[in-house]
This record gives sequence, structure tokens and C-alpha cells, in this order.
Amino acid sequence: MSSGPAAVAPSDAPTRVYEGYLFDLDGTIYLGDELLPGASELVTRLRELGRQTLFLSNNPTRDPEMYAAKLERLGLPTPVSHIVNTVVTMTAWLVGNAPGAGIFVIGEEPLRRSLERAGLRLTEEPDEIDVVVASYDRTFDYRKLQIAFDALWPHGRARLVTTNPDAYCPTGVGRGEPDAAAITAAIEASTGVRCEVNVGKPDRLMLETALDALGLAAPDCIMVGDRLHTDIAMALDAGVDSALVLTGESTREAVAAAPPDRRPTFVLERVDQLLPPGGWGR
Repeated sequence: MSSGPAAVAPSDAPTRVYEGYLFDLDGTIYLGDELLPGASELVTRLRELGRQTLFLSNNPTRDPEMYAAKLERLGLPTPVSHIVNTVVTMTAWLVGNAPGAGIFVIGEEPLRRSLERAGLRLTEEPDEIDVVVASYDRTFDYRKLQIAFDALWPHGRARLVTTNPDAYCPTGVGRGEPDAAAITAAIEASTGVRCEVNVGKPDRLMLETALDALGLAAPDCIMVGDRLHTDIAMALDAGVDSALVLTGESTREAVAAAPPDRRPTFVLERVDQLLPPGGWGR
């Protein structure tokens, strides 16, 4: 497993240019509807150098097509195949692990649409539900909680899985919005059932999916994100170098408080400090 320095100053950027760059989106490349400083210049230059870039997100309220449209609108045209989010990983997990199951989705239309396109069977009948998917859902209500409750408690056959473990989602407006962890917690509290599977960061499944998409090995890539407990934790567990940018959730104080073996390889004030001095050449 790669192990970088315990904590570094912003000037201590990577000393080499990697073959592949895996970027978180919210809080790393943009915040709300605005690119963060240096993001466009960095990604554009990496592409000019022939380096591969791929974007990762725990947000299941958009599918890759919607992310591609947003990035193009912000001035970073990106192929749909270069975006991996929890809509992609949850669809793949269910296809591989519950192909004939009855699935109850607490989630928004992009996730539901992806599962239906994959030929999975969605249902709201508790007696037909084998898997309850708890996701970031801004239409969550008591009716949905009741269906999940009836499928899971007290000895229901259903399994509880989630797209992502985030407590909140940064939106660029106010403090953000409650995320999937709040919905999972409500289901767990009422049923006593524990969530079995997470297909988003920090689970290494998402990073391994990204490495497969790039066709690169872990030592050739770096994961760049703003959250210690998701982006950086996933990179550490998968043996990938990591860079924490201080434009989102985590702070330098949080890095200092983390155990030495759970700290990022690099800590940067902003994302365009990724390339080393003189590292712009080919």
C-alpha cells in the first residue's frame, strides 16, 4: 500500500506527474454551479499532457450523462465514460449480486432509471422486496419509510444496502442538504437492521471500478478529494496515493488530528497545486 508523508505544507506538491488522476467533484472541481479556482486549467493541461482523468461522485441524484452535461456547461467537456458515480456502482452491484431480486429504491429518478434500464425489477410491495436501497432522496417521506420498515422488520427477508454513507451533500448554498446517511439511519433506527453494503466512497469498489475504466494500476494514479473519511480513506484502503484539497469539507486541523496511517499523501490549498514545479512538460 502506498504511504505518503504524514502531513505536508501546500508547497509540497507531488514530485511527479501521474498517469491517471481520479477527481472527486463536489468541493474539489466545483462547488454548486461554479468551478473552483484552477480546476479548469489543471484538467485541461493534464489532458494536453496525455494523462487520463476520471471523475468520481457519491451523489446518486444525477447520472453520468447529467454530470457530463454539467461539466460541459462549466467549460470542461467530459465523455460520459469518464464519470463514475453511485448510480453506476449501485446498478453494477445489483446486476451482479441480486439480478432477479425485487428491489425497493428510496432514491431519485436517475437511480431508478438506471436500474430499470439494466432490467432490474423494482417494486413497492413489501412481500416482494428482497433488497431495500437507501439513497440520497429529496422526496423521502413517511410512506417510503413504512415500506422499508414492512420489508425489513422484524424478520423480513430483505437486505438493506446504500449508495453512499455521506451525512450531507455540499451544494454551494447554505450548509448543504441531508444525504443518504440520514435515510439509512432512519431505517436502521426503526427496524434494527444494519446496512450491509455501501457502493460509494470510501468503499474501494468505487475506486477499483475507476481503475478498471482507466486500465491503470493503483501505483500509477492519484485520488484527489476534499473529504478525509471518504475520498482519502478509499485511496488509502486501495493503495492509491492521495491529495486532500482544502476547498471543501476537511481542514488541515482534521488532517493533523487523524492517525498517521490515515493521512493523505499530500495536502493542497487548491487543486491546481497538484502538478509539481517543472511538471508541466512532457
